[in-house]
This record gives sequence, C-alpha cells and structure tokens, in this order.
Amino acid sequence: MRSDVQGSPAAPPTLDLGKLFAARLQAARARPYLATALFALATVESRRVPTMAVDRHWRCYVSPAFVDRTPVEELAGVWVHEVSHLLRDHHGRSDRVARERGLTGPGERLRMNIAADCEINDDVFGDGLVRPEGAVTPESLGLPEGELMEDYLRQFRLGPRTQGVVWLDCGSGADGLEREWELGPDGAHGLSEQERDAVRFRVAQGIKGRPGHAPRGWRRWAEEAFHPPQAWRELLGAAIRSAASGAGAGDDYTYGRPSRRSAGVPGAVLPSLRRTPPRVSVVIDTSGSVSDTELGSALLEVAAISRAVGGRRDLVTVLPCDAAAHVVHPLCRAEGIPLVGGGGTDLRKGFAKALRARPRPDVIVVLTDGQTRWPATRPPCRTVVGLFPRHDAVRSWDEEDPDDVPRPPAWARVVAIGSGHGGRI
Repeated sequence: MRSDVQGSPAAPPTLDLGKLFAARLQAARARPYLATALFALATVESRRVPTMAVDRHWRCYVSPAFVDRTPVEELAGVWVHEVSHLLRDHHGRSDRVARERGLTGPGERLRMNIAADCEINDDVFGDGLVRPEGAVTPESLGLPEGELMEDYLRQFRLGPRTQGVVWLDCGSGADGLEREWELGPDGAHGLSEQERDAVRFRVAQGIKGRPGHAPRGWRRWAEEAFHPPQAWRELLGAAIRSAASGAGAGDDYTYGRPSRRSAGVPGAVLPSLRRTPPRVSVVIDTSGSVSDTELGSALLEVAAISRAVGGRRDLVTVLPCDAAAHVVHPLCRAEGIPLVGGGGTDLRKGFAKALRARPRPDVIVVLTDGQTRWPATRPPCRTVVGLFPRHDAVRSWDEEDPDDVPRPPAWARVVAIGSGHGGRI
C-alpha cells in the first residue's frame, strides 16, 4: 500500500473523470457508430466492481483504482466492450437462456458473462482500440470466432481454462443477475425502456448508413435491430415446444440435472429425462413472385428460428424452392445461404425433399407468398406457414378459375409476416 511522507496509508484514489471521459471520447472516435450509446451511459463511481460494469438500466459502474492504473487506450476498449453488452441485449438473452435451460446460480451467470464476452471480443478490438489486459476471447478458451453467446455457452464449462477470469463481473447488463451494488430500477440516471430502444435504433441507423465501417457481427445486429418482432414467431415457438414434448422427443438421459425423484431414493442420484431440441427445416419460396426484400426478410426470420431452438444451428436446415426443390443448406450463417430460384412455384417439391431428410425434421417452416400448390395430405410433423403480405394474392393466381385458390391447408399454422397479429387467414 502506498504511503504519504508521514508514513500514513495513502487515501484510495478518487475517480479520475477527466481520464475516463477522454477514453470515452477516444472510443467514440474509433467507433463513431457507437457514439450515441457511449454518451447515453450514466457514470457511477463504485469501489465494489473490479473494473467497469453496466446494469440493464444503462448505468456504468467504474472502479477508481482501475481507471487509475489503466492507460487511456485500454479504457477506450473497455467502454466499447461494456456498451456492447447493452446494445446486444445480453441481459435479456441471459434471462431467456436461464429459463429455457434451467441454469441457476452464480456459476452459471459467470458462464453467461464469459460467453457474452466471447461474442463481443472476437471482433471489437483493433482499428484504433487496444485490447485490455485479461480480456476473454474465444481463442483463449479454444473456441471458434464469430458465434453468439448462446452458442458459446454450450461449448465450455468452468474449469482450468476459465480460472483466470473468475474475477470477471460486467454487471447485470451482461448476464441479467442484479448485484447488491447496483442502483436498481428506481436509481438515478437510468434510461427508460423507450430511451433504450431509441439509442439502439440510432446506433443501428448509423451502422446501416455506413456498413463498411462496422464488423460483420455489428452489421448482423443492425439488420435484426431494424427488423421488428413478428407475432408469428410466438406461434413458431409454440409449434416447436409442442414438437419437443411429443413422443420420442425426450428419450435421452442426463446426470447434469438430477431427477427430482432422487429425493425419494436416499443415497442415489437418478438421471433426468432430457428433451432433445427439435429439428427444423425451413422451406423458402424463391419463385419470381417473391421480391428480393422479402427474401432478405426470410433470412432474418431464419436467424430468429435458430434462436427459437436455443441457438442450435446444427438443428436448422434451409431449403430454397421454386418449381423445384434446390440444395438443402445446413444453417451456419444466415447471410451465407444462396437463395436460388426465380421461376414458378410448387412447394410440394420442397415438402417432399424436407421429409426425405434423415433424421426427419420435427417442424417444417414455410416462408412464402402463398401462390403455390400444397401437399394433399398432412405431413407427419408440425407445419408453420409464414405468408408474405399480398393484397391481391387470390386474384393474381387464376382469375378464370375461382376454385383454383392457393390457400394454405387447414393443418398448417398460418400467420402473416410483417403484420401486428397472427392467426389463421
């Protein structure tokens, strides 16, 4: 501990706001598309955080000692890192993952924080931002780059590789778990939900305006930020949950979560039944009547479908189809899927090819304008149809034959993509 001339212990450092704000300005210069978010953060001095941390209300808690010992260049990188947690909704996503996967306790929240850091840190540094000492990267854990928090969370456990980051604490803004030292929803200088959404929109607008200046991860985020939530996704989620609860979907056992029946068998640990996430085949109508804008929207919906199965991209396949079914693509990155087509439409071919896959899908999702023939019989799996809006779809099909109407069959759950409500049409 440092001492003054008389030998008394030196007082702990006060927060150097000049240095801290100089680092924020440097961060905004290096990443101008994030400037709105960086300057929206309210600064709170705290001696209980190891470095810097954020809560879900957009307050940034800062350790004076950390600022004192860290160069401005590294502090700029920390600013960008912390605001990235909030823009990417890591707190909301962590809460959803915790509910869906039954993850509880501080150890699991630490894993979520580490996974969220991996999502951010694989492309946040460089080009004017220095990587802070001790920053967690996918490479440091032996993981691939370019994936999402949900993907990383499945690929590692706390152990020797993570011992060096047990101190990590980016706050509830990173993992959704509120801390004792946070000010809570009624604390000073927090942003309302509407203000947070406005900040995200402004940042996404800046990225889309100059996309060449942002890494691919940020460009992907901006596309989804501009894509409003669709009510049909709730129906898709219901279909997936129904498929997952069907016969044969829960035939694997795990000791990761012991069965509740273990309490009735003293001295024994019984495995619980693990429900395997369902496989989803997405058939996309690529006929000439579907616009490029709608095809782009379809790819964004594919990304949402991937999240609906817990981020398991290996369980999602994409099948472009016009008058013929084309190559089936496993989902790695939605933006890399070639949507081949442009002719007429016969989605019966797409259904047939999807059902020939082995293993067979549990759910088929069809994204189409509806101007197609449909299978005569119900497929042996759940089916959800997302329809692109067409005000004159019936008339444009065949005005001479009033019975020749391409309405989706009764066995499919049908909703309009882009509408504010879902349901049968």
